[in-house]
Amino acid sequence: MPSISVIVPVYQSEKFLHRCFDSLTRQTFSDWELLLVDDGCTDGSPALCDQFAGKDSRVRVFHRKKNQGVSEARNLGLREAKGEAITFLDADDCYEYQALETLWNLRQLSGADTAACGLTYLYANGKHDVQSQLPAGVLGREEIREKLIYPLLGDRLTQPVFNGYSVCYLFSADIIRKAQITFDGPYLEDELFVLEYFCHAGTLAVTDQPLYRYFLHSASATHHYMQNFPQVFANFMERKEALVSKYGLEQARPQWRESSNWAGLLIAVGNEYAKDNPKSIRQRQAAVKAFCRQPDVAKAIRELVPTGLSPNKQMAANLIRGGHFFTLTQLYRLKNRI
Repeated sequence: MPSISVIVPVYQSEKFLHRCFDSLTRQTFSDWELLLVDDGCTDGSPALCDQFAGKDSRVRVFHRKKNQGVSEARNLGLREAKGEAITFLDADDCYEYQALETLWNLRQLSGADTAACGLTYLYANGKHDVQSQLPAGVLGREEIREKLIYPLLGDRLTQPVFNGYSVCYLFSADIIRKAQITFDGPYLEDELFVLEYFCHAGTLAVTDQPLYRYFLHSASATHHYMQNFPQVFANFMERKEALVSKYGLEQARPQWRESSNWAGLLIAVGNEYAKDNPKSIRQRQAAVKAFCRQPDVAKAIRELVPTGLSPNKQMAANLIRGGHFFTLTQLYRLKNRI
């Protein structure tokens, strides 16, 4: 049984896979297995995955005929993983070479059930930004709630927003299996997985070293128009509501719904004014208005005044609250050169 299972969903990732795979084979920690889940790729990714497995016996490949999304790909990996600990790596990202050794030793030496690290954002223009949202040290159950669970639950607006990235953690396979935690949905799936996992975890050992390299590029799914975002977000809120009820989180952040709906609304606005949205400008503006009229979103607009946002999002929020949708549209036209 390997110490660590690394699960990598693969979809149309041919030009990134060598970098991803290379960051694993050069790890200073060798007791790992790599699970590559080919999620119905139509490019050269499946052949590359098989090539990697032929070179290294620690690599296992799972081919799927149809694309079923990142959540189902990760869930397949969870069912097949043999490691004591589990971590996730996106096919277009990579690790620092000491990442697995640092996280494994951090977890073992501290006696914690989970370990976490910082990450480096790498932009297409060559710039980078190091981020670590948790304090270095060992966090107990109450600290986990205050510094991780509650921010993920209801503090979704004020900068810096706590990111629920699953890739920053070395999880306990035992906790995941006993609690039957899985991924669900095509978007914001990390946030709910991490939220539920830490409702079960007892201790978290944190290093502020940026061990994960997160590449931001135009090929990323988050940079493209999502036609069914309103339904995707509605499903996300339904699942979040179920977790709040299941784990008794309601009293911790009484306005968690309003904060979450405002966050979803601002994502929806950015989505509608994405460059590759085929709708006309009038259709985009009408879609934003329709999203704002949804009962829970309208309630959030009435009852919660967003503060602490980034300047652009604060301006968008102010225009939405004032009903100035024409001005909002013109600003996004200028910003995105539509």
